[in-house]
Amino acid sequence: LIRHISKYLVYLMCFFFLFLSLPEDDVDLEALVNDMNSSFESLYTSCSVQTESTPLLHNGQPHRSATYQTQAQPTSPHQRLRRSQPMHILAVRRLQEEEQQYRTSSLPAIPNPFPELCSPASSPTLSSGSLPQCQPSGKYIIKIFSEDGMGKVVEIPADMTARDLCQFLVYKNHCVDDNSWALVEHHPALGLERCLEDHELVVQVQASMTSESKFLFRKNYAKYEFFKNPLSFFPEQMVAWCQETNGTIPPSQLLQNFLNSSSCPEIQGYLYVKEMSRKSWKKLYVFLRRSGLYFSTKGTSKEPRHLQLLADLEDSNVFTVITGRKLHNAPTDFEFCIKPNKVRNEVKELRMLCAEDEQSRTCWMTAFRLFKYGILLYQNYKIPQQRKTLLSHFSAPVRSVSENSLVAMDFSGRTGRVIDNPVEAQSAAMEEGHAWRKRSQRMNILGSPSPLHPSSLSGVIHRTQLWFHGRISREESHKMIHQQGRVDGMFLLRDSQSNPKAFVLTMCHHQKIKHFQILPCEEDGQMFLSLDDAATKFTDLIQLVEFYMLNRGVLPCKLKHPCTTVAL
Repeated sequence: LIRHISKYLVYLMCFFFLFLSLPEDDVDLEALVNDMNSSFESLYTSCSVQTESTPLLHNGQPHRSATYQTQAQPTSPHQRLRRSQPMHILAVRRLQEEEQQYRTSSLPAIPNPFPELCSPASSPTLSSGSLPQCQPSGKYIIKIFSEDGMGKVVEIPADMTARDLCQFLVYKNHCVDDNSWALVEHHPALGLERCLEDHELVVQVQASMTSESKFLFRKNYAKYEFFKNPLSFFPEQMVAWCQETNGTIPPSQLLQNFLNSSSCPEIQGYLYVKEMSRKSWKKLYVFLRRSGLYFSTKGTSKEPRHLQLLADLEDSNVFTVITGRKLHNAPTDFEFCIKPNKVRNEVKELRMLCAEDEQSRTCWMTAFRLFKYGILLYQNYKIPQQRKTLLSHFSAPVRSVSENSLVAMDFSGRTGRVIDNPVEAQSAAMEEGHAWRKRSQRMNILGSPSPLHPSSLSGVIHRTQLWFHGRISREESHKMIHQQGRVDGMFLLRDSQSNPKAFVLTMCHHQKIKHFQILPCEEDGQMFLSLDDAATKFTDLIQLVEFYMLNRGVLPCKLKHPCTTVAL
């Protein structure tokens, strides 16, 4: 304001002196105005130069917005007159914004204590494509789900394998460590799932999954079952090497050829192949080799000019289709899929295949794993056995006193004696059993609780067992056994839907699921359970299961693997 007032005063003084110096009869107003403008321009130029060289101070610091640009020289008289007008000052709001920006940029950098909430790029929570191709490092957070849909968040290192994570979950949830737990990669949008190999890094698998995909923690008894019984997994008509030698190959040599990288085994047979981007299926003669999956364009010809590549094994994984045959219009129920690792959610990029039966599908999927991983699968299979052998050196098994003294005794006399005759021992055991039942009947009549009473604890104690699954349907039991591996002796018990007082034993034998009804029967006023029309009677389901785990009886095989679920 003072600068503008001084300009006006100089302007008036110059006008006054020029007016006095001119004669009264010869006054040229236009020349007078031009002279005043020229004198004012020289004065204004000197003032503006001084203003540019002096920065504006804000709280003792130079302000970034205090620099003004020198305006262009006016050409017309009207523009020259406007040079004497007040200069435009920035709005208060703009000055405040620049001041806030200046203060923000001058603040020191404070580390963020919660980077996973603010910085997805550096977050330990894995997302699609967030993991580089190199070896990862650090800690990562993943979420694992159980069969009941409940999830659990765990923090794992980058080099943790699937086996190590399963061992960690077994320890945390107090499960029975029988080396049959597995981590399953589940894709609900695609309807696919597969069991991770024990040596696979969980972090790398998580990085290739989408946000909808998840990990499941469940049993898988069939993961290494083909090492124990390879002939049931690889039929002779599907192995080309067996056909060339007329099926005279021992099982050990068969597996050795699959594990040896120098040998060239081959799986062959007919498969239904879904055409890309179409709903139609074609039945083709397919060959599975170490180099990939091929089909013949001319019957069953193996000539190279007749073979075309269907899928590569190196950058792909084999999955089980869980959505059923209706979604893809599959010709059979035995559908599986080969999914490239680069494919995320594109169904069109999947190679859908369909076998004739369950044994053929299992053969194709098992051979795919052997051709891709080879000797690594055998090492994974041997690790639990090596650990068990190592522990046996430190803790030798010692039989208990009760096991060393299991002999039949007769206490009917004054002193006890050992019964040496087996027939006498069996009759003594039967008499003791009848006497025990009569004592329990008298106790029940007198009002004391009896373990044989239907309303007692023995009538509901089986519901606490891991192999009992309550009121589930036949289809749900099929799905549960299929997910945990179709191996001989796998079983579960459930309530019967047709008879409210009966139970059903569902078990697997030769990759087929069978059902046996457990009916109640009465003897001497007591209720028992029987699976063979009262030929063998049991007081409860626990006794029944324990008996058939030791004896085959009327079942096709012994009960071996209970189908269990664990809530994380």
